[in-house]
Amino acid sequence: MVEKSEDEWRDELTDEEYRILREAGTERKFTGEFIGKDDDGAYVCAGCGTTLFDSDTKFDDESSGWPSFYDAVEGRVEFRDDDSMGMRRIEVRCAECGGHLGHVFEDGPNPTGKRYCINSAALDFEES
Repeated sequence: MVEKSEDEWRDELTDEEYRILREAGTERKFTGEFIGKDDDGAYVCAGCGTTLFDSDTKFDDESSGWPSFYDAVEGRVEFRDDDSMGMRRIEVRCAECGGHLGHVFEDGPNPTGKRYCINSAALDFEES
């Protein structure tokens, strides 16, 4: 588990990455750099570099406004109940550094039926 002080996180992350990863913020719909990206590779946590999603599990969900995945790398994400904003959701966090990534919903495609709706600012991309 990556443990850093808030000052260390602030020094290492951009303001937007800090707001999303450390303060559970959300980027505006359709503004993320990974919407529509279809290159082969892996999506890693912008906070600690842990591989979270494979590009093979990414799909375009034009209605959500955020990069979407139907599965995460096993053991690399954690889930928390999120009752903020007047609705019940499941928050997705990096299992290594605890950074907020986004939310997961039960309306995704096969084979999992899941839609991981993830902030681009919480991710970096590594080409394969």
